[in-house]
Amino acid sequence: MSQRGYRSVSMREIAREAGASLSSITHFFGTKENLLAAIYSRHTRPMNTRRLELLREAERITDLGERLAAIVRAYIVPAFSSQSESGGGAQFTRLRGIMSMEGHDAARRIIAESFDEISRAFIDAIARALPDAERESIVWRGHFLLGSLYYTLVTPERIDRLVGETGIAANHARAIDELVRATVASLRELSPGGRT
Repeated sequence: MSQRGYRSVSMREIAREAGASLSSITHFFGTKENLLAAIYSRHTRPMNTRRLELLREAERITDLGERLAAIVRAYIVPAFSSQSESGGGAQFTRLRGIMSMEGHDAARRIIAESFDEISRAFIDAIARALPDAERESIVWRGHFLLGSLYYTLVTPERIDRLVGETGIAANHARAIDELVRATVASLRELSPGGRT
């Protein structure tokens, strides 16, 4: 699924790739939708738990400008950490990107169940840090962040090609800093005067 999407892969192919029998997979999961939901749950729960921990820390910061940067960082950092946790981090990130673009009803529902609540928590926190900003614009900027995050995690080799140097994209700290700076600049523009 992480290579071809939800629609293009059969349960039989999944079983073969996993080195398991089709009957055992259908016994445990029943349907491909249930299997996808289990995959999402396995990877998103630890990431979302960490995001909420970091968000609580960020919201204790009194300076609104510093708080905004910490909120954005709290959202981004666990996505990079998930690359090495639970195994298959890069594959899961690719799967998330493909599922988001594929538009299958089951995938859409699973994505919503996995991420909408946490996304609302971050949108609310950003709105508190930018009290004069329109919520709809915050949602749009958050949506753009998500696209940037997916693309950065799934195709890091493009950075190396464009810079002309190998290993640049492997510097996750730099990638996180660049994403935070770009997103914070975009969000600050929503406040009168362009700053918090």
